[in-house]
Amino acid sequence: MSDQSAKFTEKIKASYKPSGSYIYLGAGILNGEVLSDAEVNLSLHMMNRHGLVAGATGTGKTRTLQLLAEQLSDAGVPVFMLDVKGDLSGLNQPGVSNPKIEERSQQLNKPFNPSGFPLELYSLSGKLGAQMRATVLEFGPTLLAKILDLNDTQSGVLAVIFKYADDNKMPIIDLNDLKKLVNYLAEDEGAEEIKSTYGKISTATSGTILRKIVTIEQQGLSAMFGERSFDIEDLFEKVDGKGTISLLNISDVQTQPVLYSTYLLSLLAEIFYSMPEAGDLDKPKLVFFFDEAHLLFNNSSKAFLEQIETIIRLIRSKGIGVFFCTQAPTDVPESVLSQLGNRIQHALRVFTPNDADALKKTVNTYPRSDFYKIDEILTSLGTGQALITVLNEKGIPTEVAATMLTPPRAIMAPLALADYNSLVQASPMTTKYAQAIDPESAYEILTKRVNDKLGDQGEVEQTPAPAKGEKSIIEQVMGATITRQIGKEIVRGIFGMLTGKKPRSSGGKGIFGF
Repeated sequence: MSDQSAKFTEKIKASYKPSGSYIYLGAGILNGEVLSDAEVNLSLHMMNRHGLVAGATGTGKTRTLQLLAEQLSDAGVPVFMLDVKGDLSGLNQPGVSNPKIEERSQQLNKPFNPSGFPLELYSLSGKLGAQMRATVLEFGPTLLAKILDLNDTQSGVLAVIFKYADDNKMPIIDLNDLKKLVNYLAEDEGAEEIKSTYGKISTATSGTILRKIVTIEQQGLSAMFGERSFDIEDLFEKVDGKGTISLLNISDVQTQPVLYSTYLLSLLAEIFYSMPEAGDLDKPKLVFFFDEAHLLFNNSSKAFLEQIETIIRLIRSKGIGVFFCTQAPTDVPESVLSQLGNRIQHALRVFTPNDADALKKTVNTYPRSDFYKIDEILTSLGTGQALITVLNEKGIPTEVAATMLTPPRAIMAPLALADYNSLVQASPMTTKYAQAIDPESAYEILTKRVNDKLGDQGEVEQTPAPAKGEKSIIEQVMGATITRQIGKEIVRGIFGMLTGKKPRSSGGKGIFGF
């Protein structure tokens, strides 16, 4: 070993040697040589300081998320992950060695020990796992306005509708409740009622809101709105001492990023709102991996970024770690990036002037290194390698280390279809969330109010109104004149803000006091 290699190894050892439990990430690389003694570790104690996993497409980000999730599970820490392409379900079964894995094991001087991990599969459509839902009330008007791609005027009207429902004790559970309220307040007798207190709702605005709601329903995604809404306590399960990895498979809705990104925000906000203060823990209670993070921040308003920054800064005191995964650090706003203490940067590729600018900005975010030219190492990393700096137990950034990452121990591919279906069917979560619950809510309350008034006037309807669940999408909206212009429109969407989110009781205040 050369003097430089010996000096590098000693610095890495001193920098990445936590006193408590840790995740083994790999070993340092210097001048193309993997130095197995230069172990790169991430302290579990510091994982609630959040982190970033970044790199160009095909550089191994997903497998890095997998190895992190595996070792967190081994340490008894539950994990929530987004499975964008549906290829992380293999976490449930032990992996199989191959020549590449054996070569890497030899370089790291670590044996490959295949293992499977406890896994829960969830789905927003309900087709690929246990159904994940949230009530419309839990989303709140601002988040929902972003899902529906409403302009400022329309968003304001939606906020008024939520305010009316809250003041009048009308829970908005699903999209049928919301449509009923829009119809009632726009042209039924509710129009005069709301005009005197909140202001008139125009036919054009209400028609637009209805049209956007119908579009969501036509895409088959209305199932994610309603009861039973997801109980965040289910994310903290353990099996035989191992933390459960909760995997949200969005492979069937990945063309609707506005929906799943907003749902993830809603879920993270619910965790923040519900969890008590935890103090300084030896390891986190839960680590939340937010894949495709660039979709979250695209076209974001200043207020949105402020709320994200707030939740990221404060949620760590509740024992929750959040890791963002994206292609480049520049995808994440500076105000949020400054909160991410642990950095795993895969290779960056420079093909355009924008790529060159992103590389320059990324280099400036790293501590100075005595062993690397940061710009050169970032563009020369191979698949399964990353440039790493994390926080040590004193909160100080560690020595920058180009690292050969340890391979995941579970299957690095989807489960076979039969095994996948068996896992879903055997899960108690599938049973728990299978049946939608239809409590009395705005739809029933307004239907009864209208019928009572018609009865008083001797104009009772000849046929009773069918139950909410029995009406088709079109039947529920075609009766009103304001819906005559309804047609197909694709939800373009930009991502939600965290303001306006309410807890599960209709009268409570939102997560930021709204």
